[in-house]
Amino acid sequence: MKAVRDARETRTGRGAKTKDEGPDAPGEWSAYGVLLQYLRKRAGLHQQQLGDAIGYSLEQVASVEQGRRPAKAAFTVAAERVLEAGGVLEALQGEVDRAKLPRFFRNFALFEAEAVSRFSYDPLLVPGLLQTEAYARSLFAGHCPPLSEEIIEQHAEARLSRQKLLTRVPLAELSFIIAEEALRNPVGDRDVMRGQWQHLLEVDALRNVQVQVMPAGCGFHSGLNGPFVVLETKEHQHLGYIESQEVGCVVHDPAEVSAFGLRYGKLRSQALNGVESARLIERLVGET
Repeated sequence: MKAVRDARETRTGRGAKTKDEGPDAPGEWSAYGVLLQYLRKRAGLHQQQLGDAIGYSLEQVASVEQGRRPAKAAFTVAAERVLEAGGVLEALQGEVDRAKLPRFFRNFALFEAEAVSRFSYDPLLVPGLLQTEAYARSLFAGHCPPLSEEIIEQHAEARLSRQKLLTRVPLAELSFIIAEEALRNPVGDRDVMRGQWQHLLEVDALRNVQVQVMPAGCGFHSGLNGPFVVLETKEHQHLGYIESQEVGCVVHDPAEVSAFGLRYGKLRSQALNGVESARLIERLVGET
């Protein structure tokens, strides 16, 4: 019977190569898949039985086991329950989600997830940690060269997963300075932008988050050279991060990071304060 099941699973994708599979598949997905397969066999289930028990198709289970497709959080929760995994799959979920991020960003994402503090200046777009799902999907849909629907889905999921930092315990101290031009730039339709502005107001109400707006037409300031992030790790190491055209760079040099910190301090003094920033965003909501 095992040979029959193996043959069936091969015909339906378990042993077959597809265009999604290959050397570019993240190792984290493969590691999760190997563990899932071990737990499934330990439970005495074949793939169809596991799929039926957790509400996924045989092909979806096979793809996750092969590392061709990342497990979603809901998949992991259901598999944990059915396989009595004891939390080992949940422990890997963060790594699986992080591997959905673009390659250039993954190293910084490791530092970000455990940051004590994170301060950023964004002149062109709402920062990823504050984006709504609709805003993020609009950005990925406009990517050049075009992304497949599957990659758009993965990137959007990974971006939303990063936002756990906003409410993670212990709380991180988070500050965002966003250029007014970025807020007015219509990414998506009016509903997308209205939802994004309302979301900014909701996040700004969190006691560990401050959102400030750099007003348009304020003249020269130290953020005109581009976006940047200043971050403090849980070991109290200070890092910088800069990114442009899908090239990201983590800055470790203390002198350079110190310069970032000085610039950010000056930007905070030049931007609208918290109350003024909230009023500006409320006006934008009222204009739509």
